[in-house]
Amino acid sequence: MTTVAVLGGGIGGLAASYYLTKSSQITKVIILESSSRYGGWLWSTRRSDGAIFEHGPRGIRPAGEVGCNTLNMVEDLGLQSEILPVSYSHIASKNRYIYVNRKLHKMPSGIGGAIRTVPPFSRSLLLSVAMEPLVKKGKEEDESIHSFVSRRLGKELADIAIDSLCRGVFAGDCRKLSVRSCFPPLYNAEKQRGSIVLGMLLGSGPSPVVLPGPLAQRSRKESWAQWSLRRGVESFPEALTDWLAHSGRVQLHRHATVKQLQPSASGWEIQLEDGTISADHVISALPAKALSSVLPSSLQPLIQQLQEISTVTVAVVNLEYKGSILPVEGFGHLIPSSEDRGVLGVVYDSVPFPQHNSPNGDTTRLTVMMGGAWFQEVFGAPEEVSEERLMAAATEAIRCQLGVTMAPSWSKVVLQKDCIPQYHLGHWRRVESMRSYIRKMLLPLSLAGSSYDGVSVNDVIFSGRTAVDGLLRTRV
Repeated sequence: MTTVAVLGGGIGGLAASYYLTKSSQITKVIILESSSRYGGWLWSTRRSDGAIFEHGPRGIRPAGEVGCNTLNMVEDLGLQSEILPVSYSHIASKNRYIYVNRKLHKMPSGIGGAIRTVPPFSRSLLLSVAMEPLVKKGKEEDESIHSFVSRRLGKELADIAIDSLCRGVFAGDCRKLSVRSCFPPLYNAEKQRGSIVLGMLLGSGPSPVVLPGPLAQRSRKESWAQWSLRRGVESFPEALTDWLAHSGRVQLHRHATVKQLQPSASGWEIQLEDGTISADHVISALPAKALSSVLPSSLQPLIQQLQEISTVTVAVVNLEYKGSILPVEGFGHLIPSSEDRGVLGVVYDSVPFPQHNSPNGDTTRLTVMMGGAWFQEVFGAPEEVSEERLMAAATEAIRCQLGVTMAPSWSKVVLQKDCIPQYHLGHWRRVESMRSYIRKMLLPLSLAGSSYDGVSVNDVIFSGRTAVDGLLRTRV
């Protein structure tokens, strides 16, 4: 008989629980979630008139093996009819903007965009790419994303495009983030082929094999760039929670804060505020620092390394305006740190997903993302900043960057504290060392979630699958 406790009811913990229930080796799964809801950062507001606003991820990419893996799960949960796909030919996929020198610039796309020199860049993207295979291979075990791209594609591209991209994806500083951990395909392409371009053309090493189900096959046939769900992305963890509750093998506990993990003869004694739970194995999908605070002091080397994984706070401001107020159409725009350190980017939500607009009249939904690695510098301590200050900063950004002078008809400010782990230089070694220590000490513990192997929804789901696969292999 095997009982597995899963710490954390975000998408990583729910995914791990899903894969555990697929195995006959596991008799019972206990999910312990400290908050009042499951789903973690996948959080949607559904207004009474039908409008939907996302406070975390809003579009999920179907690309690659991990994207295929997620779509297979979505299909298993019976959500196919709820999917809202956005193809590569959609204007939201073709038009992405960058705000530089107080102007919006369309990012180069397609052959024409690559050949021409387009502002804010001083040379064509094609020239940078053509020269890239001639650049010598780096010798470092790890490198910052900014250094890597500067070396291989030029400083201008790193300063503007990559700086902005890292703010949009990681809310982080590309001068501190690790290329090896944040963009493994780029790092591996150089290591295996000596060039990003050659690595992309010829392949750069093995990747996990996931057989695509009918939904994943459809996404490839229809060239999806991203997808959401009719009732918002939160309906994904909601359907998963419902599936787990009806599986007959999963106990779901909300308001169940783990106070302490204590080793026992059979595995772990998990101390909660109102009692103790026994488990043979623990899969932690908690943030690294949260796990470090509940481990026994005898595991100091592991605690220390978990505490070294930092996180950033992001203010998410959802805005709705009457009428069509955008000066351009596209997915949204990003802002390099040299332009505005506080505002990371703006998503034009109504363009990719108009189905989430209010059915009552013409409206435009926008989301302003702020802070990240610059939160403290610009806004001060997250626990002290007021909603009014964040709202004022967001509406000022919309006024300056999009020329919208009217006040929003609806708004919501959400402060997502410690929401995105930062994979700084040497992150790969830290994670490797932690897992090696767990094996050496024979700890019945697996690490999953966004703190270790990728921050995207797909990566986090796949980390749950990988943790379960590893556990089942050791128990065979």
